Amino acid sequence: MAASTSYTAPATHANQPEPVRVTDFGRTAEGATAQLYTLRNAHGLQVSITNYGGTITQLLVPDRAGQLSDVVLGFDSLADYQSPAYRKAGPYFGALIGRYANRIAGGRFQLNGQQYTLATNNNGNALHGGLRGFDKVLWQAEPGSSPAGPTLRLSYLSPDGEEGYPGNLHVTVTYTLTHDNALQLDYTATTDQATPVNLTNHTYFNLALGRNADVLNHEVQLAADRYTVVNDSQIPTGEQRPVAGTPFDFTAPQAIGSRIAQVPGGYDHNWELRQPTDLQPAASVYEPTTGRTLDVATSQPGVQFYTANFLDGSLTGKAGITYGKHAGLCLETQHFPDSPNQPRFPSTILEPGQTFSATTVYRFGVRAAE
Repeated sequence: MAASTSYTAPATHANQPEPVRVTDFGRTAEGATAQLYTLRNAHGLQVSITNYGGTITQLLVPDRAGQLSDVVLGFDSLADYQSPAYRKAGPYFGALIGRYANRIAGGRFQLNGQQYTLATNNNGNALHGGLRGFDKVLWQAEPGSSPAGPTLRLSYLSPDGEEGYPGNLHVTVTYTLTHDNALQLDYTATTDQATPVNLTNHTYFNLALGRNADVLNHEVQLAADRYTVVNDSQIPTGEQRPVAGTPFDFTAPQAIGSRIAQVPGGYDHNWELRQPTDLQPAASVYEPTTGRTLDVATSQPGVQFYTANFLDGSLTGKAGITYGKHAGLCLETQHFPDSPNQPRFPSTILEPGQTFSATTVYRFGVRAAE
């Protein structure tokens, strides 16, 4: 592992954090060197992100006693993210997802009278960008600083025809670790041909990682009154069903484990957020043993709440922790699954001359013992 280097941006805050620290993270299968960028805010919160897949590998936040510890699933080396076991399991730990997050039925859609066929990688459907989505490419990285906190700007050009999608898509994702203890992701994209775009991040949170093997005691609240019904292949049927009276009702805080047995396979569904705005509350999470809280706000219309149903103990991550079923939870802010084939859903088509723009904020805090 190479010695650490640092990028020092101009001071923009009275309590200037450490500069962005840069270290080599390993080599890709193609022989390119990936790097790891570590951002630290004025209060000691710390996030590490590799430009391989834009992957969040570590996130240190305090518990109610002020003890900093990691709250995301992942690995310490690039080799682990490229291992056969990881590729087979396909959990997308911490990665940027695109060109289209979630599923497109049959790997097909029609646009402007033309049918497009995508790479399929999930029961005959296209999932999370295909065989080599944005999670498996090396992004151009630019560390920096803003008045809000240290930043990392990642850029990628997805060429016309990649994984079957039309158009040259220029994507930029900026991570900001703010001085008020939030991790903000700002997404933008432009294209030279009409194309579906649905971008998200696939971080698995466990606010008691290393203390609790699963997240079933985490209390979750979602700002949604309806969810998207799916078939056995996780493809939307088109029905948008009220959550009231169902185990999908998280309009008030509920422990994940209280009703998950009533959902075959576990939670892996899209909830429709109530009032899409520039930045709206989407979800909140509370972990009672550590007191940690996570509040999510987004400009996206939906959130995919996923409870790591397919982890089976075959992957061992940081600090020797084995990741079993329900070891983490994902709150993937995004558009709805299969939107290119669902005319009633909000459109995901980006046209030339338009700019896709979205923001998601993950804010961390603590709650006193009850």
